[in-house]
Amino acid sequence: MTARQHDSSVYEEIQANDQFQELKRRFRAWAFPMTAAFLAWYLLYVIMSAWARDFMGTKVFGNINVALIFGLLQFVSTFGIAWAYSRFAEKKLDPLADEIRHGIEGKNE
Repeated sequence: MTARQHDSSVYEEIQANDQFQELKRRFRAWAFPMTAAFLAWYLLYVIMSAWARDFMGTKVFGNINVALIFGLLQFVSTFGIAWAYSRFAEKKLDPLADEIRHGIEGKNE
């Protein structure tokens, strides 16, 4: 068996593993809804900027208007999602990924 055939069989074995399927399921269960929520939030900002100009131009204090606050909240939400994902991955994904890796490494020794 060549090294390339060995590598592909290892990858196929990992992909067929129930733990790997669970890892993918956990990732998707978090990533897809969060992506949809963020895109909806972003599109709300774009739509409001295009069709609710009077509202978005409303001054909140000084020269700060609703549009500027919404725009800054886009950055805040991006960093918040990144922080939340790192916590989620640390608790739910990394332990399972470590189990899978150690199981595969143990078989290849």
